[in-house]
This record gives sequence, structure tokens and C-alpha cells, in this order.
Amino acid sequence: MIIDDFVLPTTKVKPLTSSPENLILFSKPKCGKTSLISKLDDCLILDTEKGSRYLEALKVEIDSVEDLMKVGKAIKSAGFPYKYVAVDTVTALEDILIPYAERLYSNKPQGAKWFEPGGGKEKYGSILHLPNGAGYMFIREAYDKIIEYIKKLAPRTILIGHVKDTILEKNGAEFNSLDLDLTGKIKRIACSRADAIGYIYRKGDKNYISFKTSDEVSCGARNEHLKNQEFVISEYVDGVYTTYWDKIYID
Repeated sequence: MIIDDFVLPTTKVKPLTSSPENLILFSKPKCGKTSLISKLDDCLILDTEKGSRYLEALKVEIDSVEDLMKVGKAIKSAGFPYKYVAVDTVTALEDILIPYAERLYSNKPQGAKWFEPGGGKEKYGSILHLPNGAGYMFIREAYDKIIEYIKKLAPRTILIGHVKDTILEKNGAEFNSLDLDLTGKIKRIACSRADAIGYIYRKGDKNYISFKTSDEVSCGARNEHLKNQEFVISEYVDGVYTTYWDKIYID
């Protein structure tokens, strides 16, 4: 951008989109997250847990960063055919990123001997076992690089995660808080960059999604139609599984 050509706006600029470009969904295990995402049209599932094997869906299994790069290259060669790319789950993706984080570390002066005989890999086994938690910085770097790479593969990205049950204290009383199961700062990075974070839970034959911010559940949304909302996102109607993605993606 050339500063001489920059013109400050004199009126309010209208939103470019109403629907979330970066969405996080999380729930307890076996709540139907993968079934739900499989019904979203034009959505490629990057399956890191092999949870989609029993479902009909646009899907590829991802076991390594190398797998992900191959898929990304194919998407680019095909002219970016998908409207959505979903990572199922981002919780498992964090484990997949460990070898990549170790390569990043080995390119730094302090990690130059990591893969050498008698080096850090042999001594510690994993970058996560470096003293004083030094390895987590490289896990965060790896996560940041890979998520930004994934975001370039489609206009909209969905990160699917498991729930983490955390005990918190408020006014002297303990209570359980449901949160996205990611490591410390990675979770904060992921959530800060998300347009909307929804918690999915089941009641009978219906799955609900909540974007209501509370002490008990860490979720919320920037999008006006999702702010502080809670609604049915999927259900069985006369034995047929029906989803309501149009409540989230309205444009």
C-alpha cells in the first residue's frame, strides 16, 4: 500500500460478510460433530482422528504435516474447489504437529543437534519434554503456521475440537467450566482469531449449539445473528438426520 494513495473513510464501512469465516465447534466425545460437518455442502474434512470412516463425506485422512501439504497442493492444482475446510479435530492436530515443531526447533541454534546421535531427541524423546516447557513455543509456532496454511485452502475454515472440563473457583466456590481442549497459549490464539465459537450438546434426538458466553462454557460470536444465540443445529426427523447449517452460514 502506497501511503499517498490511502484515503480515510468518511462514512461507516458496511460488513464484508455476515457469516463466520473462522468457526470453532467443540463438544464432548460422540456428540455428533463429525456427522454434523459431513452434511455441510462443499466442505472438505481434514480427518486427523479417522472419525469419518463410517460416514459419507468429502474427506481425507491426515496423519502428518506432509499429508496436509500434499492435500493443500492438490487443492491449489484443482483451483480451490471447496467453500469450507474443516479440521476434525484440531485437538488431534496438535499431536500431529510435534514432529514439525521439532524440525522448526532443529533449525534454531539451540536445537541444531536435536536429531544428532546423543542429541536432544535421543535424550528427551519429544520436544514437549524440554526443560522449563521450552518446547511449547515451537508447538505454538507450528500450529500458527499450519492453521494459516489451512485458511488459504478455502474461504471459510472450521476447527472441530473436544471439550476440556476444567475446575474453576469463583467467590470461594468451585465449579466446572467447559472449554476447548488445546494447550494453553494455542487455545488463546485459536479462540482470539475465531469469529464464532460454538458449544454443541445433545438432548434426546436433537443437537443444540450455543454461542452464549458464560462462566460455565467458553463460547461466543462476533457475528450479529449468532451473538448470545442457542438453537437446534441437527436432529432426527422421522428417522432422517437433518442439519441446519443455514442458521450459521446465512450468506
